[in-house]
Formats: sequence, C-alpha cells, structure tokens
Amino acid sequence: MSLGWLLPLLALMTLLIFSVFAYRSKIKTEERKERDDIEKSALAVDGDSHSKAP
Repeated sequence: MSLGWLLPLLALMTLLIFSVFAYRSKIKTEERKERDDIEKSALAVDGDSHSKAP
C-alpha cells in the first residue's frame, strides 16, 4: 500500500488551516480598527504621538 497521497494531503490541510487563520485574523483586525473606544497607537498617523505606552 502506497502512502504517496499522504504528503499532498498534509500540505493541502496545512494550507487550509493557515488560510482560515489568516482570514479570521484579518476580520478581527478590521473590526478592531473600526472601534472608537480603543486608543490609537502612537505610531499611527492619527494617533497621539505623546501618549504613554501601556
């Protein structure tokens, strides 16, 4: 019995898992950017450059 199908299957599963993780991170980041109650970073263009780091 050949296991030649195992390596491509593992590669595709890994790509799928990381793609889902990246997509969810992108969605969470975009939601966080839209919130007004979160303080902007001092490095952001519209952030307060004189704010203290947490």
